Amino acid sequence: MTALSNSNDTAITLEEWNGSSTSKLSKTFTIQASSSSVSFKRSGARFTHLWRRLLQALVPEGFPSSVTADYVPFQIWDTLQGLSTYTRTMLSTQALLSAIGVGEKSATVIGATFQWFLRDLTGMLGGILFTFYQGSNLDSNAKMWRLAADLMNDLGMLMDLISPLFPSAFVIIVCLGSISRSFTGVASGATRAALTQHFALQDNAADISAKEGSQETVATMIGMALGMLVARITIGHPLAIWVCFLSLTLFHMYANYQAVRCLALTSLNPERTTIHLQHFMKTGKVLSPEQVSAKEHVLPLKLTVWSSKNADLLYTKVHLGTRVSSLDNMEIKEHLLSAASYYAKAKYLLVERNGTVNVIVHKDSNAADVLKSFVHALILATNVSESKSLHSDSQMWIDKHYDVFIHKLKSLGWKTERLLSPIIWRANWIYKASEKKAD
Repeated sequence: MTALSNSNDTAITLEEWNGSSTSKLSKTFTIQASSSSVSFKRSGARFTHLWRRLLQALVPEGFPSSVTADYVPFQIWDTLQGLSTYTRTMLSTQALLSAIGVGEKSATVIGATFQWFLRDLTGMLGGILFTFYQGSNLDSNAKMWRLAADLMNDLGMLMDLISPLFPSAFVIIVCLGSISRSFTGVASGATRAALTQHFALQDNAADISAKEGSQETVATMIGMALGMLVARITIGHPLAIWVCFLSLTLFHMYANYQAVRCLALTSLNPERTTIHLQHFMKTGKVLSPEQVSAKEHVLPLKLTVWSSKNADLLYTKVHLGTRVSSLDNMEIKEHLLSAASYYAKAKYLLVERNGTVNVIVHKDSNAADVLKSFVHALILATNVSESKSLHSDSQMWIDKHYDVFIHKLKSLGWKTERLLSPIIWRANWIYKASEKKAD
């Protein structure tokens, strides 16, 4: 606002600015008023104003400064895979309804209803079982489970599409497809929450989630329109249906892979921590989130045949949260008693057995203790076949380098408050030092 005054006249200029961020404001309207006249001037084209309003409904407030750099590429690939999914849904649903008997005089309402109910019931039970067995792991491996969720969705759609080809096994096939999609619902929802927290730079997770819903709605409408068009064109042509479905499925898998590859998460899970530690031990430096993202796996290790030769799999030799009751008498005498003296002041115990480092976590340990115990276990696992004094050597490394390691991680934006790894079993112990200390 600008005001001018003198003995004869008074003038004021009012400017209207639009934008959710102070760095992204644009002037939209100007009013110039004096005692003798008032004038109005609109800045910018009306189309530009409408386009800006549309973006405000689709992107978070303060975009792009309010989100991480990987938000845009991830959303682009995520939207493309969503279009593929909704287009294929029309094809698979058409096949499923045909198999149930929609449009046939011989089909009964009660029969179709029962089949649909059984399909939904098995899906609900599958979702509960999946949550029970894997719910605590979804946060620590968000990228892997995000990709796995969409692959399971592809499998579920494939089941629906082939169900008409096997009438005698129709119910079994659609139930398996429903179970597969139930895994998708649980894993996708849980990982989406983790990714939303990652994207939020200004405590705006709710806004990002809401705008994600708007983007998904737009993708759904476009995908459904494309799906109806494809279904209309391919109706009565089984070969064309399969070509379209398989082509869209391959594109869907590619888009999902690219989407998770775009993510540069700053939280520490076992694999990312291992990548950091191994690089730090070699160079004395840590990597940026983008560098770690290029190194970490996004597929389950069991599906990656060549991964067994990768040095970054050191974390698979560490078992975090070992049950005390799993140790036998010989292991307690040979390993636990000899190692306990090195951890008298720590909130964890490390026990090496058969090439695996088992971490017994104290019931009073906090998140920082858990992260330190895991790093300590990795150091121990690194020297299992090289050192005769495992515990003393690893303890010396921790005392000398651990604080430096954590400080360098923080300086590059890594979240070192906790390790994303579920711990179910903890323990409590009272250690009495003996006169003779053995390694």
